[in-house]
Amino acid sequence: MNQKSKLGLDFDKVEQARTAAANIARQVQAFVDGYTTVATERTIARLLGIDGVKDEVPYPNVVVDAIKDAGLLGEGIMFVMGNAVVHTGMTPQQVAEEIGAGKLDLAQLPVAPADKRHAALKPYADASIQRIRERRARREHYLKTIGEGPKPYLYVIVATGNIYEDVTQAQAAARQGADIIAVIRTTGQSLLDYVPYGATTEGFGGTMATQENFRIMRKALDEVGEEVGRYIRLCNYCSGLCMPEIAVMGALEGLDVMLNDALYGILFRDINMQRTLIDQYFSRVINGFAGVIINTGEDNYLTTADAVAEAHTVLASDFINEQLALLAGLPEEQMGLGHAFEMDPKLENGFLMELAQAQMLREIFPNAPLKYMPPTKFMTGNIFRGHLQDALFNMIGIWTHQGLQLLGMPTEAIHTPFMSDRYLSIENARYIFNNMKSIGDEMEFKEGGIVRRRAAEVLDKATALLQQMEKEGLFSALEKGIFADIKRPKNGGKGLQGVAEKRDNYENPFIDIMKKGE
Repeated sequence: MNQKSKLGLDFDKVEQARTAAANIARQVQAFVDGYTTVATERTIARLLGIDGVKDEVPYPNVVVDAIKDAGLLGEGIMFVMGNAVVHTGMTPQQVAEEIGAGKLDLAQLPVAPADKRHAALKPYADASIQRIRERRARREHYLKTIGEGPKPYLYVIVATGNIYEDVTQAQAAARQGADIIAVIRTTGQSLLDYVPYGATTEGFGGTMATQENFRIMRKALDEVGEEVGRYIRLCNYCSGLCMPEIAVMGALEGLDVMLNDALYGILFRDINMQRTLIDQYFSRVINGFAGVIINTGEDNYLTTADAVAEAHTVLASDFINEQLALLAGLPEEQMGLGHAFEMDPKLENGFLMELAQAQMLREIFPNAPLKYMPPTKFMTGNIFRGHLQDALFNMIGIWTHQGLQLLGMPTEAIHTPFMSDRYLSIENARYIFNNMKSIGDEMEFKEGGIVRRRAAEVLDKATALLQQMEKEGLFSALEKGIFADIKRPKNGGKGLQGVAEKRDNYENPFIDIMKKGE
């Protein structure tokens, strides 16, 4: 490659790393293609129009649990529901309600011809696909008419637990200058093997991710976006045991950004690696089709591992996530690959090493928006030092042309931020982004200097790691604790019982429809 590098990066080495990552991703995909999960089948149920709850149990769970109990999970919901609709003449929703009432035994239904099954379900599938297309068109219309803020997008969080209070805080943040509002998901929701239903007003450390909460916040952000004259993007989380399910709910309600990374769930929530990598594929297909920017979780590695010694694992994981996303049909422009400003502030020349790493990612992934995360590990109760740490982080964000800048809060280590804390963080970023707007275009890096040497070192180590993993495979690397110094067994963790090998009748037409796009 003849790409010009301010860091003097060896792009032959970048290509070696990318090739190794592509081979690792293909190994994972070869496994993924042979299996389905309860969450993937519940997602298809939702795409067939199945919604609502019975005795607080979501109907997608009611149906898929019945299929699993009948030993039919490997045949897939398209096969079972197609038979049911043909045989009964009911809608998928009515079939779900009959199952919930104990009036329909799926295992006893006769097998209908494939063409009849397909014809019976097509109107329901088409309706969901059309709704997602309309949601995407609505976003694109807003971007063409009222526009949006410049990159790096100012990305802030709300986390009250009450969706209506979140709306108040989110609209205030938009008026203060925020471009992306992330509604933090309540602690532990990623471990629920169902999606709660309806608007919620209680949560610990965040707010429940539900379809109704998505709808409420999307409406609120559209209103404030029209008021301030720029489109405000909405972010939530689809990582966890319901990854594709929440992805499709977000697609139906017009979310713009989704935390979407199986490795995060494996490492930090002990979700079984087989289960969540299968779920991740379908969730990324959905996000790609819906025009949603995914956020990956590499920044979290540096909260448990040393940011200097283990920076190469972040880069290696970004390469793997890029290749897995490409296999799901997700364009580079929707890959918010993660990294973080997490070195000890007492470290000599730590700023220069952070700058090297951020510039390196920008050059290696030129089309990806990149999600840059603020200091958290070394934030303390000293809000003045914390505000300075965030200022240094913001300087690197504008210098290296990051895409999504999650703003740090001076009170990061003390409490959930107040509106005034958020205002100070936005003010900090806007001042620096304006005052240093063109610094990245003006500055060069000294040949043989600290910045260039650090970038070369991280790339060398990441390439060597990927080539080692190419021989062993991703599953083995996760078992050995390569990422974040956390080891996970291939057959351990949560959710493995929800995995089934695909059988002869299995089909998921939504993957082909969505990967082909328009």
